[in-house]
This record gives sequence, C-alpha cells and structure tokens, in this order.
Amino acid sequence: MKVTSLKIPDVKLIEVDVIEDERGFFFESFNQKKFNEAIKQEINFVQDNHTKSKKGVLRGLHYQIEPFAQGKIVRVISGEVFDVVVDIRKDSSTYGKWVSENLSAENKKQLWIPGGFAHGFLVLSEVAEIIYKTSKIYSKSHEKKIKYNDKKLNIQWPKMTKYYLSDKDHNADIFSPSDF
Repeated sequence: MKVTSLKIPDVKLIEVDVIEDERGFFFESFNQKKFNEAIKQEINFVQDNHTKSKKGVLRGLHYQIEPFAQGKIVRVISGEVFDVVVDIRKDSSTYGKWVSENLSAENKKQLWIPGGFAHGFLVLSEVAEIIYKTSKIYSKSHEKKIKYNDKKLNIQWPKMTKYYLSDKDHNADIFSPSDF
C-alpha cells in the first residue's frame, strides 16, 4: 500500500498493491493495521456505506459536525467519479481549500478523508458504485451540507450537460465560517 498526502496534507491518496494475471486481479482493499500505520493514528471504522449513481449525479458537499464528524475511506468499485474534499477546519492553514481526485474501478485509488472535511463527488461514467468506510455512525441531526457550486470555494467541477442533485443538495447552505 502506498499512501500519499495531497495538497491538503491530512487528505491521503491510497494506492493498493494489485496482483494481476490472465485470470483477473487480487488486492487487499483494506487492512486496519497497515492503514493505521500509514496515517500514523488509530482509526476504528464503524459503518460501511454503498451508493450507486448514474452519470451526472452530484452528491455533496456533505459533512457531520461533532461528536459525529466522520473520517472516511472512499473507493469506487464500478465506474468513475470526480471526488472532492473541502477543508472546513477553522484552525487549519488549508481552511476553505479543496482537493480532487478521479477515483475509478480501473485505477483502484482510494481517499482517506479525516473528520473536519466536507465531501462530494460527480459521476463521470454511465454508472458508478462507491463504497466507503466511516469512523462514526451516520447522525441525521449532525449532518450538514454546503452548496457544490459555492462561489467562495470555486470548485472546478467537470463540465456536464446536466448535474443531477437531490433536493437537499440543491438547497444546501453556502460556505460560511460561522457554521463550523
């Protein structure tokens, strides 16, 4: 497993060792011990989530506030997405900054997103399935949302004919330091 810090150093790109031959491939998608050693902290995951979306679906930007701020490992098992992470930690030198990565079933890349970050993705392929582990359980009363196209964040989403958003994402809040 290779772990690389992105432009926001606490967000990590995880690349697994893949064994391939004429039969197909094998890789260890998660190993608790190796993961904790790689990020130099102990994280215990309590929930696995799985989502399937069609091309143009944009989910996010979502996060949960304390005491339910979730760390996530995100992985695409079918298709491809443009994945975005926004630093919403007020005391961070990268506060309000964002990073992105294309995750796909083909490249098998994963992202580690610590608590204190908003997360979203746009489906680039005809269909995409994403699975992610979380370090805290989902709590509807602690869930928050930021508009995907907030002018302060200026996220450079790939251009599409149409984005498909849920009502909650369409009506999300603007990025405001007082919210965090």
